[in-house]
Amino acid sequence: MRIDIITVLPEMMEGPLTCSILKRAQEKGLVEIVVHNLRDYSTDVRRRVDDYAFGFGAGMVLQCDPIFRCIEKLKSEREYDEVIFTAPDGERFCQPMANQLSMKENIIILCGHYKGVDHRVREALVTKEISIGDYVLTGGEMAAAIISDAIVRLIPGAIGDEQSALSDSFQDNLLAPPVYTRPADYRGMKVPEILLSGNERKIAEWEHEVALERTERLRPDLL
Repeated sequence: MRIDIITVLPEMMEGPLTCSILKRAQEKGLVEIVVHNLRDYSTDVRRRVDDYAFGFGAGMVLQCDPIFRCIEKLKSEREYDEVIFTAPDGERFCQPMANQLSMKENIIILCGHYKGVDHRVREALVTKEISIGDYVLTGGEMAAAIISDAIVRLIPGAIGDEQSALSDSFQDNLLAPPVYTRPADYRGMKVPEILLSGNERKIAEWEHEVALERTERLRPDLL
């Protein structure tokens, strides 16, 4: 898989993309993540990529030309399955969407910034608009990092135990059950006896019951 991230703040991507699972997945050759500075595609002498919005609204808007230049260059080099735009008014990101995107081969993520992008970009180039929540960030860089992380960890080989990803919260529309480790008794707080029983079937039944109870209590909207 290849993920191309287009941003006006490439330095914001350095930390999230060079640690933990994302780092190891790239080192293993499972994914290639390339960050593009949108300013490199500006024809302005000051490398400007934004301008005032038409009308009376406040705030700056990312211009069409540098975005078209960048995406058209990338598309001339390979086929892309999705061109994603991170925006507060996009479709809410969720685990099923991450599952679907993890099976793609090449993805572009365009990071929103300022008041957004010229709408002609969204109409002509973008195939999917994603929001990570009902709030506004300074830019879409953190959203792009979150989307990338959620996708890459699902690629076979990205994490040591592939079954672990399949049992994560939201995979079956349930929150994950609580987990425990040694010691079995810490300051009088004990691990549920069923988890110490060694009975795989009964443990699975307990985990499902607890996951269902937690979901009904904390996130009934998932059911």
